[in-house]
Amino acid sequence: MDVKLPKLGEGADSGIVVNILVKEGDTIAKDQTVLELENEKAVASIPSTAAGVVTKIFIKSGDRITVGQRILSVEGAGAPAAAPAAAAPKPAAKKVAAKAVPEPVEDEHDDEDEEEFSEENVAAYVAASPSIRKMARELGINLGKIRGSESGGRIVIGDVRAYVQRLIKAAAKPAAPAATSAAPAKPVAEQIDFSQWGPIVKKPVTPLRKVIARRMAESWNSVARVTQFDDIDFTKLGELRKKFAVAYEAKGVKLTLTPFVLKAVAATLKQHSIFNSSLDEVANEIILKEYIHLGIAVDTDQGLMVPVIRDVDKKSMFDLAKELESLAAKARDRKISADEMKGGTFTISNQGAIGGKHFTPIINLPEVAILGLGRGALQPVVRDGKVEVRLMTPVALSYDHRVVDGGSAARFTVDLLKAFENFDEALVKI
Repeated sequence: MDVKLPKLGEGADSGIVVNILVKEGDTIAKDQTVLELENEKAVASIPSTAAGVVTKIFIKSGDRITVGQRILSVEGAGAPAAAPAAAAPKPAAKKVAAKAVPEPVEDEHDDEDEEEFSEENVAAYVAASPSIRKMARELGINLGKIRGSESGGRIVIGDVRAYVQRLIKAAAKPAAPAATSAAPAKPVAEQIDFSQWGPIVKKPVTPLRKVIARRMAESWNSVARVTQFDDIDFTKLGELRKKFAVAYEAKGVKLTLTPFVLKAVAATLKQHSIFNSSLDEVANEIILKEYIHLGIAVDTDQGLMVPVIRDVDKKSMFDLAKELESLAAKARDRKISADEMKGGTFTISNQGAIGGKHFTPIINLPEVAILGLGRGALQPVVRDGKVEVRLMTPVALSYDHRVVDGGSAARFTVDLLKAFENFDEALVKI
């Protein structure tokens, strides 16, 4: 019985093997976790779909594997798991497939993953008869790029014909004219031998770092970004935190300034809905969201992760503090799921605990704005003609100028300042 990688979730069809938790000869149970797979910024536990003794493992740590690829084989010791209903072909459909050529299907594998389906790898997990394999070799067709229509994903002659038809149609399409105003091509990277000047240590780029780099580059290259700076008085928030910290700790929750920030930002977003939107460039529409899901940037040993707290405007300060603590811990332990990092409408990056003042946070697409907070410090401030010592915190609001105008950003900042300085104590009480 082959155990294959199951469907990972919407929009996810591959991942990097982080840990293999079994070895050949082990006896495993159905639904037992057999490996950990990194997909986007999350690490998911993959269960076995069958029980038995592991006879062979087809993958190793660091491999990129795709949905449907063999993970391991088991035999004896237990009944195999039933195949998903969707995978079992209906008798009627099977008869039709024998008489007609299947409709061409779009290739679902990214070009960047094409190397994973080299001829050397195909023989290991593609289900096809020897005659089909021979024909593919003669035609120069990579069977790993074809999705089989028979039981278990087995490739038949009709699947190959449909794939060839799709290639012919794609080749027949006229090439798009080169854009005269296209951005200049990225220069070819040059590899430099830095060891010629002294000792070095090489550290491989992790899959998570690759995701972060790709997303930051996408945001930097596509957004007309502007960052607006200001200083906000956190004196009252600091006093409220000290006043209620003991009561929160008595209930097992640590009260930090971040829940205050969440509430103040949510209240301001309700006043300025354009900051709680996204730009749909395909439909040429601005999507105004009626829900407020705030992403919180969390600094981890592996890199930046952004878990999302949903419906912030509807939750109490206690619930926000508790959820924030839980999500931050899961992010640092790499136990957070991909779904817990999706659906954000606005992001907050708080570097106050680390240090530093103003910075320019990069917008977390497809959102249109992000708020950055630096380290607060006691400063002399003039209030009502008198000099007072206040806890002032530097803030930076980066926004997409394609959607948000400068005047709107200034008004948002003014109202955000008021939300912080006039924070309602009743919201903090348990």
